[in-house]
Amino acid sequence: MGDPAESINIENVVASTGIGLELDLQTVAMDLEGADYDPEQFPGLVYRTTDPKSAALIFRSGKIVCTGAKSTDAVHEALHIVFDKLRELEIPIEDDPEITVQNIVTSADLGTSLNLNAIAIGLGLENIEYEPEQFPGLVYRLDEPSVVALLFGSGKLVITGGKEPADATAAVEVISDRLSELGLLG
Repeated sequence: MGDPAESINIENVVASTGIGLELDLQTVAMDLEGADYDPEQFPGLVYRTTDPKSAALIFRSGKIVCTGAKSTDAVHEALHIVFDKLRELEIPIEDDPEITVQNIVTSADLGTSLNLNAIAIGLGLENIEYEPEQFPGLVYRLDEPSVVALLFGSGKLVITGGKEPADATAAVEVISDRLSELGLLG
């Protein structure tokens, strides 16, 4: 079996920023080509970038949440595109607004099928939730790194809550080591 850490793939990076001023979203939506704004459906304006592919949710408060990017570099790049587009509309935005990565969602593969019932018992109930009638995955809350991992019978994992890519690597190592100690890996 290969190293499960090598199977890690970033699926989504969510980051937030703010431009420090309130926006008239109706006006921005009319002037910003490709913007979607339907306040009856969602309170923010949605602006999509294609390269890198992402969606920026722009709120009246000036807060912006960017989602859908596949790397931390891509989320920064996408937000800089949004800043430039807003500057083109003569909205004063400082040179380098602070961008905070809120969540990195990754997938990985342990390379072997898992007995989730045995894992639920082995890991103990304080850090896990497993209700197969409700959801086919086992929810494992790790303290270090502070992430939530979904383990599936196929051996596939989804790790959410990371703030940097290294959190996923650390989580996969912790899970692999823990399951090996319990004799539940492979």
